[in-house]
Amino acid sequence: MNRSLERGIAIMRAFKPGLSELGNAEIAERTRLPKATVSRLTRTLVSAGMLERDAAQRVYRLAPAVLSFAHAMRLSSPILSVIAPLMRAEATRRHVNVGLAAADGDMMVYLESFRYSPRASFRTVVSGQRVPVELTSLGRAYLWAIPREDRDRELAAIAKRRPKGSRQFRHDIERSFAELDELGYCAVRWQPGVMAVATPLRFDELEPHSLNMSLASDEPLADARRRLGPWLLDLKRRCLEKLESNAVRDTY
Repeated sequence: MNRSLERGIAIMRAFKPGLSELGNAEIAERTRLPKATVSRLTRTLVSAGMLERDAAQRVYRLAPAVLSFAHAMRLSSPILSVIAPLMRAEATRRHVNVGLAAADGDMMVYLESFRYSPRASFRTVVSGQRVPVELTSLGRAYLWAIPREDRDRELAAIAKRRPKGSRQFRHDIERSFAELDELGYCAVRWQPGVMAVATPLRFDELEPHSLNMSLASDEPLADARRRLGPWLLDLKRRCLEKLESNAVRDTY
């Protein structure tokens, strides 16, 4: 591992929605890096065009070049380019929200989200948005799909991150795993008025992705699960058929 590169990436990861402007001291606190190291690396990142410096406020923000990387990634995705049209058509036809996400550490990152739920939600989801692995159907479908040793490591990390209520988190996640074993999808309501079902997409050469379908609704979770689950599995089947025809082979 190249330590300087690893530390520079850690600095870039410190910038998140709500934390778009950070000074060196804040970056050092969030990355647990020495202040002198942070100061040296932020100067390097500015000269490389990855960060912008606001001299008046003495803070940094991500530079436009970072967005170009995200755009290039989405265009090059062998999965998204194939199934996005199917996702959009299903969201329009069913009047639901359909999303595709991949893991990034302890978060799931939306690669795409089509929002067609007729009832407005306070939460707006866009490409690049991150949601917690342990709280969401997307994250639990991902955890279920990865190898057992990786799953156990992730569950231990969750217990360490959330010492309060860790037993309840483990119980809820195991219940989602049982749904995935039996039904092929799991249902979660982690925010008021919004419920979602998710199912994994597993591949030979790529990390597992999660496909979800959500709806702003106050109906009982069991009722929404019975309604959305079959729609999601049908969409998954069609997505996998499309991917198979484009030589992205599924292993599930």
